[in-house]
Amino acid sequence: MSAVWDFADFDDHEHVHMFRDRASGLTAVIAVHSTHLGPGAGGVRYWHYPQRAAAITDALRLSRGMSYKNAMAGLPMGGGKGVILADEGGAKSPELLAAFGRAVESLGGAYVTAEDVGITDGDMVEIAKHTRHVSGLPVASGEAGGDPGPLTALGVYLGIKAAIREGLGSDSAQDVRIAIQGVGSVGAGVARRLAAEGANLTLADVNLTRAKALADELGAELADSAAIMEIEADVLSPNALGAILNEQSIERLKVSIVAGAANNQLATVADGQRIHDRGIVYAPDYVINAGGIINVALEYLGQGSREEVESRISQIPGRLAAIWAESKASGTPAAAVADRMAQKLIGRG
Repeated sequence: MSAVWDFADFDDHEHVHMFRDRASGLTAVIAVHSTHLGPGAGGVRYWHYPQRAAAITDALRLSRGMSYKNAMAGLPMGGGKGVILADEGGAKSPELLAAFGRAVESLGGAYVTAEDVGITDGDMVEIAKHTRHVSGLPVASGEAGGDPGPLTALGVYLGIKAAIREGLGSDSAQDVRIAIQGVGSVGAGVARRLAAEGANLTLADVNLTRAKALADELGAELADSAAIMEIEADVLSPNALGAILNEQSIERLKVSIVAGAANNQLATVADGQRIHDRGIVYAPDYVINAGGIINVALEYLGQGSREEVESRISQIPGRLAAIWAESKASGTPAAAVADRMAQKLIGRG
């Protein structure tokens, strides 16, 4: 396997650490992209990868995204990400989570972990027994913190509303046709908010049982998780895993807007130009999906109530509008405009 700095997604990361604990079975990667604004903050993902190199790539891409996300959200935090490599069909154990907690603690605060794909708030409690550098823990009502999913969903919903205003000229989602790919914690929250406003929804998820249950609840239509990328609609909202926007899929899109929570939606930098060239309004993922990190960052910093979290999340539409305005004025893709803004904020402009 190549040295980590030879990976295509290595972007002058400050730290990239590999951890192995034989007793618990832990194999993990922690990547810290930037600490220019503060400790590298970002969740830990529990996922099965066919090759270990794919886990390193994921950590590199996700940690860079967290640098940009935290900077654009106005948080005094850098960007980091943890990845725990899951055995196929394997289960998490308290011992494995404890080993990961010790790994985080060994970095001395350079990385602050939180919940991500495959990790629950209960898992975070186990991890927190072994490190101080953790957020997303259960909190009292009205306080910042806890499960970041619902707050991410709130930000994405508000971002979709802003994109509808930008792309369709409407202040309401009523009767807007929205295809939602992925209806886990975040996607389901987005779907429920949009359904309450009268949007016409088509849902897809690799977990068909979950998708069907939500479709029945909301009176939505169902689609195959791959075919939904080609459905004719007003909005495509990707809320599953990343790299779904590439040369082939962008060419087949039949929507005016792409706005969703999935991280790293663009497979390559060139795909930002491709989606721009098609005249599609694109909401940069790390701007629209910042609600969860705002919540857990304020918890970690001890700086906010739930009211303060929601107030900061309400600023997401304004940030998106500023990106789209600059994109129009300069002719630069929205993705590139956002990257440029974020890079300047972390001292790399």
